[in-house]
Amino acid sequence: MSAEISPPASAQWFALHTLSGQENKVKQYIERFRKAEELDDAIFEVLLPTEVVSEVKNGKKSTKVRKLYPGYVFIQMCLFDEEKKLINKPWYFVKEVAGVIGFVGGEHPAPLRQSEIDEIRARIEAANGKEVPKVQYAVGEEVKINDGPFANLTGRIDEIDPDRGKLRVSVSIFGRFTPVELEYWQVSRSTE
Repeated sequence: MSAEISPPASAQWFALHTLSGQENKVKQYIERFRKAEELDDAIFEVLLPTEVVSEVKNGKKSTKVRKLYPGYVFIQMCLFDEEKKLINKPWYFVKEVAGVIGFVGGEHPAPLRQSEIDEIRARIEAANGKEVPKVQYAVGEEVKINDGPFANLTGRIDEIDPDRGKLRVSVSIFGRFTPVELEYWQVSRSTE
């Protein structure tokens, strides 16, 4: 959000439909050129909700940033004047950004409700600082352990702790089931 100008009451949130994989470029372009185009008083914030996702491939843990709403960028702007008429300058600036397909709603974009933006912000806040496993597991599911002292053994999930990103897995060691605490990325579905 621009530090100098806070959004007026007439500023609303809109969803922009973008080409797949172009969301970051669209966000960066709008943020970079709104000042040069003298649109600081019309465009206030560009939001691209993301989360960090972890997965294991070939025994190596990797993390990447995943978009919560692929193909969409959210923008807070003044698009209509007091008489509900379209303001041309910000409309054409945003529509002509490379990678933008258009506003959701086409030629008559409908602003998002504040509750929708609050929900999006809540999802961002919930994902902030947490790694989310790319694969979701269920209690009772069979998994193969890929890392640590129990690598190559299979076990059954007894408990899932999503807040800590941990699983409690029962592993058969010397004919007895032993509970082992593992991180999501240390296991994979036994059918994979």
